[in-house]
Amino acid sequence: MTMLVLENTVETLFSKDFHLLQALNAADLGCAVGPTTFTVISIIKRMMEKKCRELNCQTLELQVYLNDLPRNDFNTLFKGLSSKVVGNKCEKVSCYVMGVPGSFHGRLFPRNSLHLVHSCYSVHWLTQAPKGLTSKEGLALNKGKIYISKTSPPAITEAYLSQFHEDFTMFLNARSQEVVPNGCMVLILRGRLSSNPSDMESCFTWELLAIAIAELVSQ
Repeated sequence: MTMLVLENTVETLFSKDFHLLQALNAADLGCAVGPTTFTVISIIKRMMEKKCRELNCQTLELQVYLNDLPRNDFNTLFKGLSSKVVGNKCEKVSCYVMGVPGSFHGRLFPRNSLHLVHSCYSVHWLTQAPKGLTSKEGLALNKGKIYISKTSPPAITEAYLSQFHEDFTMFLNARSQEVVPNGCMVLILRGRLSSNPSDMESCFTWELLAIAIAELVSQ
């Protein structure tokens, strides 16, 4: 489903005459070391080639920026880039890949330089632990838990929501300056059907992780 969204997004870009450009600039934010990012590159390139054939347009170039924090293993990432992913420079769409270390919560690229931004399961992570997790006396308000549970006080939910709002606002502000007019973003992030943050649907995984961590600490 997510890959279908990406395919449709490339279709949308071409419907806005982006194929008249000499190069399409795409960024994968929070790329890690693959293989998802390789799939993303392949899909964008394949869809560009498809649209070029349909529109009988000139040879295009695809510039892909792979972004993650500086501590990411970029060496392993680029070793995994095979000719099957980027192809060769004689094809209808030639592909060039560049690493961009840094936090995507701030500016990473020049103004109006990106046509497509993709991020898969990265944007929902917080930049830091929220403020307000302890009382004025320094006592933990969510003692014994590493997530928002049914026993967590409302202040915990508000703290995490406030931190996400701050982080996501910084992300959107940065991208609003970097993405060209009529450019597109494909953001895939964790969500839930219920408005209740302590719903079992979203807490089941965290509960298992909490049990495992508690067991490690006890040893």
